[in-house]
Amino acid sequence: MKKQKSILINRELSWLSFNDRVLQEAQDARVPLIERLKFLGIFSNNRDEFFRVRVATLTRVVKHQKKAEELMGENPERLLSVIQKTVIEQQIKFEHIYQTLRKELEQNNIFIVNEKQLTREQGVFTKTFFRDKVLPSIFPIMLDTTSKFPYLKDKSGYLIIKLGRNEKAKKSKYALIEVPTDVLSRFVVLPKDKEKSYIVLLDDVIRYCLEDVFTNFEHDYIQAYNIKLTRDAEIDMDNDLSKSFVEKITKGLKDRKKGQPVRLVYDSEIAPDVLQYIMKKIKLGKEENPIPGGRYHNFKDFINFPNVGAHELSYKKTPPLKHPDFKDQTSLLKIIKKKDVLLTYPYQSFDHLIDLLREASIDPKVLSIKITLYRVAENSNIVKALINALKNGKTVLAVIELQARFDEEANIYWANKLTEEGAKVIYGVPNLKVHTKLFLITRKEGGTINHYAHVGTGNFNGVTARIYTDHSLLTCDKRITDEADKLFQFYTDNLKIGTYKHLLVSPFTMRKQVYQLINKEIQNARKNIPASITLKLNNLVDIEVIKKLYEASMEGVKIKLIIRGICSLVAGVKGLSDNIEAISIVDKFLEHSRVFIFYNGGDEKYFLSSADWMARNFDHRSEVAVPVYDKNIQQQLKKIIDTQLADNTKARVLGSLQNNEYRKTGNPNKMRAQEEIYNSFKLKKN
Repeated sequence: MKKQKSILINRELSWLSFNDRVLQEAQDARVPLIERLKFLGIFSNNRDEFFRVRVATLTRVVKHQKKAEELMGENPERLLSVIQKTVIEQQIKFEHIYQTLRKELEQNNIFIVNEKQLTREQGVFTKTFFRDKVLPSIFPIMLDTTSKFPYLKDKSGYLIIKLGRNEKAKKSKYALIEVPTDVLSRFVVLPKDKEKSYIVLLDDVIRYCLEDVFTNFEHDYIQAYNIKLTRDAEIDMDNDLSKSFVEKITKGLKDRKKGQPVRLVYDSEIAPDVLQYIMKKIKLGKEENPIPGGRYHNFKDFINFPNVGAHELSYKKTPPLKHPDFKDQTSLLKIIKKKDVLLTYPYQSFDHLIDLLREASIDPKVLSIKITLYRVAENSNIVKALINALKNGKTVLAVIELQARFDEEANIYWANKLTEEGAKVIYGVPNLKVHTKLFLITRKEGGTINHYAHVGTGNFNGVTARIYTDHSLLTCDKRITDEADKLFQFYTDNLKIGTYKHLLVSPFTMRKQVYQLINKEIQNARKNIPASITLKLNNLVDIEVIKKLYEASMEGVKIKLIIRGICSLVAGVKGLSDNIEAISIVDKFLEHSRVFIFYNGGDEKYFLSSADWMARNFDHRSEVAVPVYDKNIQQQLKKIIDTQLADNTKARVLGSLQNNEYRKTGNPNKMRAQEEIYNSFKLKKN
């Protein structure tokens, strides 16, 4: 068969396309109104991280443009230009959606008012609120009296203030105020007026009371505009050999807070002289991505927008359900001894994992618990269960990844806490980020040592488990538990790599075994044996594995992809990817699970994994894909994946145009996968 040149979509542009799907949710009239506002917050938070990580990286790369172009296959400066253009287009769309939502809020008797729209009674309330709550938390900086422009924190919003004079001979003064959303809600709910609810943003409370702040400065008028700076989030590691890894990470975190600016967002209505003043003082040029925005920034706060209206304006509650096997108050270890169990979040309760670890912590037959921790909740019950195990005389080994981006400080805290309680703590593996989702309970049963393993797709985090879709496989199958034990031996002694026949393990075997699984489908297709691959991933970026999927498509292998985020593969290209269909589902829950299904001549192979298909996951991280041997669990996974593939409500087609068209299946009945899956679990529970 004639080979066709591979086509790839740039990962940064594909990510922007993903975030546009999030913006679609804010635009979708089928989504409850308050939830649409929250999607604006999610979009904004995503974009902040994109600039802090991806744009920051490209900005650094530009300094080595020639070499970078060879490695990337494209001009980084040109790519930054396309990114900026796309971001500005999305910002215009964002502003339009926000204004539309404000009008819809008003139709529901919810009014977002600014400082100029307050009634006399509301003004009195606002002044009192400002004096009692806000004033103690704001500390204006007079910019004219400082030789150096003050440091602007990443993630914080600021008001740049101009105390203007009408006479040219009299000089205007400038000040800076940080909006204190770290201690106060961004949204101040004003007293209700009959059926009408009113909300004023904290920014506007400050604007309304600026005269009270600057009483000792002569001025004829006051102007205040929102600005926000985004900084490079990369951690530069200290090479000082005398310092511990924890010390290096801690210093890197401090330095990150002073990272180079990568984006300035400002109010598009800002007076030209004020903008010029800021740009000059901060020493920013066009390369730092100055982006005009609306009156308000830090829209991530809208994730917590209060619902002061009817219940129908928010999603109907879908409380996590008990797993049918765990619904009775009995030993979870005994149940897992008899059969494998699959937990699926957020449809089923994450508390089952807490219950399992709690049981293990007090079971006299349990000798030890070993666990990998990547991102844990702020008030982690998982860690509390481990501490309880230590207090009950169990041995606890915790492999804590200190380089989990944006969770480094929390992980250092929990590492110190566990160390204080007597756990053996390992800070990852040198040059290899530990991203596995494992724990292993070792139990002495009679004269035999048995293991109970957890292998999952998501973090041990009870908070994200309420909104992320993930799977946890609980098993005492020796084929899996023995190899999980080998992995923990590797974490303890990095020279003991081990051999793996069942688990796919990065960076040792996963890439090779994935190629073998794809090759098997290619061979079957060549023999006219039905051949197919179904993949559910967050991101599909690795160039070599994409080429392999293109090869499979050209040989007739039917490939179905469910990719939430970045997808560099282009589906449906004649002669290259005719046999590949790719969709993305963005809905109430964040699709986070990774599932691989290979038809394998009818004897299907199922895997759950912590790994996306990116070069970093195959080659630079410790990852695991676990085979699912239990036929009943295979059928559970198949039903979930088939439901998602049938989605014609929240599924978008991933194609070369990246226009995120909603998928049409020809089914006249609406299929919304997440609702269908929850209802399915609910029926099983009953």
